[in-house]
Amino acid sequence: MMRIYFAILLFFLLAQHVEAQLNQAQRDSLNRLTQADHQLMLEKLGIDALRAGPSGNPQAPNAANSDESKVNLVNMPDPLIFEDGKTVKNKKDWGRRRVELFELFDREMYGRTPKNLPSVKWELIWEKDSLIGGILTNYKKMKGIVDNSVFPDISVAIDFDYAVPKNVDKSVPLVMEFGWIWPAGMQRPPAPSGPTWQEQVLAEGWGFGVIIPTSYQADNGAGLRSGIIGLVNKGEPRKLDDWGTLKAWAWGAGRALDLLEKDPKVNAKKVTIEGLSRYGKAALVTLAYDSRFALGLIGSSGAGGAKLLHREFGEQVENLASSGEYHWFTPNFIKYAGPLSHDDLPVDAHELIALCAPRPMFISVGSPTVEGQWIDGKGMFDAAVLAGPVYELVGKKPLAITEFPPIQTLVDGDLAFRQHEGGHTVGPNWPHFIEWAKRYLE
Repeated sequence: MMRIYFAILLFFLLAQHVEAQLNQAQRDSLNRLTQADHQLMLEKLGIDALRAGPSGNPQAPNAANSDESKVNLVNMPDPLIFEDGKTVKNKKDWGRRRVELFELFDREMYGRTPKNLPSVKWELIWEKDSLIGGILTNYKKMKGIVDNSVFPDISVAIDFDYAVPKNVDKSVPLVMEFGWIWPAGMQRPPAPSGPTWQEQVLAEGWGFGVIIPTSYQADNGAGLRSGIIGLVNKGEPRKLDDWGTLKAWAWGAGRALDLLEKDPKVNAKKVTIEGLSRYGKAALVTLAYDSRFALGLIGSSGAGGAKLLHREFGEQVENLASSGEYHWFTPNFIKYAGPLSHDDLPVDAHELIALCAPRPMFISVGSPTVEGQWIDGKGMFDAAVLAGPVYELVGKKPLAITEFPPIQTLVDGDLAFRQHEGGHTVGPNWPHFIEWAKRYLE
């Protein structure tokens, strides 16, 4: 179990690739700035101290709960009940309920996306024909230059690469991944056997793209005064309902989709958004808030993503509100680890999933014995089950079953779920996702 814990920890450290390249003095400086900003948010909220979250180490005295018998779901919000207690009865009602839910998520969890965001001008860095998995592709490296005329002290640019099969006479679907750049000199783990996900996608005649979210918004609290969040705020601290990093990363994916809409080789109405772990959270937020994305592959997104936060199992609200993760959310969210608790949350993951309807979603998670219980696969499955009635209301198929299935079972529907045999990766689920997605992309 210790090996599992450290494997997950390693991924989190790798995802923060910018920090990994800094010397110790710079890391210490980043940590001080993060702690100072976190403390400022506590002061703005009038909070003296936060509850400590459980440990992801199953051997620790304060280990996160992994016992199903101790789970007690209370005060679960219902996506089909209006705030005034009335019932959502039809699609028109659901349209009005969606507005309520977006308001709650904006105010209490992910923050409000600013109005009048700056424009992005895309520049071609290079273009070449590449042989990938035996398929000739046209590969482009792009940089999105964000207009910073409102505050020239902060420069922001979006890194986005994408490729499409070269010898095709039609526009093709594309899978866009939130990805990262390996730090210089860091040894990569052994590559999995078999074709990469990019090669698998190209084999279907689809394109792929990789957007680097930390190129335009850092994955730490110190970075909130820079990047797109800092640019819009002109270097000032966030207001209590300002957007967090997950929303900012989703904004960048939307700007990459703007670019794809202008490429005749890409069918921009058939673009999938995909991510793993914190980037799985970002992919889910992107799918919910940008209706142009056609599908979602949500990998091991856990707490703050597809996992139910009202469920006391694995990672908890207290962990999300700590100085290491608070930047993903609006400052208002911090109070649920202080004077309030997860039971007080007016929304939860099943409602975020419901906001993606009618678009299809595949939720992926690893083995509980390899990936561990921190991510809480059952909590994500249960969230999809609870989102099912909304999918049915809009004429789509929910999960085919409502009881948590054995590992390596594909639970089909316009909502789909599969817990694979591996660890903190989407890898083993790519072939299953692709086969499932064909019905929507071909």
